[in-house]
Amino acid sequence: MAYKSNDSTALKQQPDELQSYINSPEEQRKLYKRTLIIIVISQIFGGAGLAAGIAVGALLAQEMLGTDSLAGVPIALFTLGSAVAAFLVGRISDRFGRRIGLAIGFLTGGVGAVGVVAAAVFNNIVLLFISLLIYGAGSATNLMARYAGTDLAAPKERATAVSIAMFSTTFGAVAGPNLIDVMGDFAISLGVPALSGPFILAAAAFSLAGIVLLLLLRPDPLIVAKAIAKAENNGNSKLLDEDSTDETKNKRGIIAAGTLMVLTQMVMFAVMTMTPVHMGDCGFGLKEVGMTIGFHIAAMFLPSPLTGILVDKLGRLTIAIASGVTLLAAGLLAAVPTGDSIFLITMSLVLLGLGWNLGLISGTAILVDSTNLTNRAKIQGSIDVLVALSGATGGVLSGMVVSYSSYAALSIGGGILSLLLIPVVVWAHKIK
Repeated sequence: MAYKSNDSTALKQQPDELQSYINSPEEQRKLYKRTLIIIVISQIFGGAGLAAGIAVGALLAQEMLGTDSLAGVPIALFTLGSAVAAFLVGRISDRFGRRIGLAIGFLTGGVGAVGVVAAAVFNNIVLLFISLLIYGAGSATNLMARYAGTDLAAPKERATAVSIAMFSTTFGAVAGPNLIDVMGDFAISLGVPALSGPFILAAAAFSLAGIVLLLLLRPDPLIVAKAIAKAENNGNSKLLDEDSTDETKNKRGIIAAGTLMVLTQMVMFAVMTMTPVHMGDCGFGLKEVGMTIGFHIAAMFLPSPLTGILVDKLGRLTIAIASGVTLLAAGLLAAVPTGDSIFLITMSLVLLGLGWNLGLISGTAILVDSTNLTNRAKIQGSIDVLVALSGATGGVLSGMVVSYSSYAALSIGGGILSLLLIPVVVWAHKIK
C-alpha cells in the first residue's frame, strides 16, 4: 500500500533502514513485489510439509491404533497444535514482525515432523500425539504466511496478494502426496515404517521454509507498513480515526470473515480426513489415495490467482456465497454411492478444495479490510486460532460420524453446514 507523508518529525523518528520507504511509493512497490517473491519460495517448501499430515496422518493412526473410529485424531491434533501456533505466531509477528513469527512457526513444525517419524519407529502413540501437536505449527504458519503479502498491498489488490501466496503452495502441496510411494520406499530403506516417509519430507520442507524467511524477508513488510502508517498519521499511535459506523462495519466484517473461514475449514477437514479411510475401505491403495489427495490439494491452491482476481473485481460477498454453494455440491457428490469409481471420489474432493479456496481468499480479504495496522496481526492470529480449532473439531467428529453412520452422511451434513455462511456474510455486507 502506498503512503505519503511530508511530516519531517515523524520521518526522523523512524529507524534509518525504514526511512527510505516512508516517502517513496516506488520503494514501497519494490518491497511489496520482493516480499511476494520470498513468500512464494517459502510457500513451495511449506506446502510440501503441509501435505504429509493431510495425506497419511489418518492412515498412520489407523495402523498404530488398529481402529477407524479414531482415524480423525491425527488431523485433529495437528490442527489443534496449529491453533496454539496461530495465536503465538500472530502475537510474535505483531511485536517482532512477520519474519521472526513465520520463521519460528515453520522451524517448530519441522521439529514436530521429526517427532512423528520417531513415534512411528518406536510405535509410541503418546509421542505420536505430542509430535502431531508440534507439527501443527508448520500447518498454521503455512496458512498465516498469506497475510504477509497483504501488508504493503493496495486495498484493491489484497485478495490478489493472498492468492499469489496460496498459489505458490500448490507446487509443494501437490508434489507431497504424489511422493508418498517414493518417500515410503525411502523410509523403508532407512529401516523405518513406510508411512513415516512423508513426514521425513515434511521435516526438511518446513525447515527450509523457515530458513528462507529468516534469511531473506528483510526488511520486514509489517514493520515497514507500520512505520509508513505512523509517519502518515504524524506519529500518532492510533492509525485510523473511525466513527461509530466504521467501527460497527469493521466488527461485522471481522465476524463475517471469521465465520466464513471457520465453516469452510470445518467442512473441508471433516470430509477430507475420512476420504483416505473411505478409499481404503473401497479397496484403493496408497497410490490412489495419494493421487486423489493431490488433486484435492491442487484444487485448494491452484485456482488462487483467478479467485483473487474475482474477489477484487466481483466483490468479497459474491465469492463468499459461491464458496458455500460449491461446498454443498461437493458434499452431495461425495454422498453418491461411488463404489470403486475413483473419478467420482476425486471430483468430490476437487469441489471440496475449490469451495475452501473461494472461502479462504474472500474471508481473508474481508478480514484485512476490517482491520488496521494497530491490531491486524493479533486479530489475524486470533481468527486463525478459530479456523484451526474448527479443523480439529471437524477432524475429530468426522471419524465418529462415519463410525456410527456413514461417509455419505458426513458429506451431506458438511454440505448443508456450509450454507450457514451465506446469511452471515450478507448481514455483514448490508452496512456498507
